Amino acid sequence: QAQLVESGGGLVQAGGSLRLSCTASGSRFSDRDMAWYRQGSGNQRELVASITNRGATNYAGSVKGRFTISRDNAKNMVYLQMDSLKPEDTATYYCNRLPPFDAWGQGTQVTVSS
Repeated sequence: QAQLVESGGGLVQAGGSLRLSCTASGSRFSDRDMAWYRQGSGNQRELVASITNRGATNYAGSVKGRFTISRDNAKNMVYLQMDSLKPEDTATYYCNRLPPFDAWGQGTQVTVSS
């Protein structure tokens, strides 16, 4: 299993932006379909965005048009650009394969104030 380390979260006002980063250890990263997930307080973890090994992307309806997922296979990294943030985007964000396979990292907290 790969080790996953997320970063880039923080406190931002509604309408602001953040860019999350995820570093994945291990070989053959470029073969993996990857995704960002989030878990808000009292909620189940949900899929936010995914990117295939060929770069095809997909988004949850609640973030489509506001979030952009990307990857850099040379650096074993996945990114999530989050624009026009809303208070309901407040959650801990995690990366993992699609479907999840590796042990979950510590996540990165995103808090959006109104």
